[in-house]
Amino acid sequence: MVQIQDRQFAKLLEQDKRFKREAYDFVFESLDYAQNRLHLGQECLNEPTSDLEGFDIDEEENLHFQDDEGSIGKHITGQDLSEAARMYATEMYGFMAKVVLNNFGIHSTGDFGEIVYNLIKIGRMRKTAQDCREDFDDVYDFETAFDSDYIITPRKK
Repeated sequence: MVQIQDRQFAKLLEQDKRFKREAYDFVFESLDYAQNRLHLGQECLNEPTSDLEGFDIDEEENLHFQDDEGSIGKHITGQDLSEAARMYATEMYGFMAKVVLNNFGIHSTGDFGEIVYNLIKIGRMRKTAQDCREDFDDVYDFETAFDSDYIITPRKK
């Protein structure tokens, strides 16, 4: 399990209480799942890391995560990451996937976007010039995405 541990991330959790630490870990695990299990993504130029706008985070603490120029990285779209997260959650938590994600503070694909963009703001994830937060909106409905795969049938006597 991937876990982010540092003061900067602790400040992020303090400032944005919508999501539990596990939500951020889950998004990183979903990214890994997308890239390494589903083989999604393509090489492209990342934008330089953000200027920490909107977060009261010590910029000096963030320097080792920032580049002066963009870098080449394996890029996953918001839609692909949302879909990979659905598949990973279903694989990991089965019919309880929606309940577990809701417990982390994740109630929609838009929440994946909020988490990703929080991580971009503190330099833990990167984006391309074509990416925007809205790429994650309404990729699928949580109710149907997690509940429709499971049909409970009574046992025959």
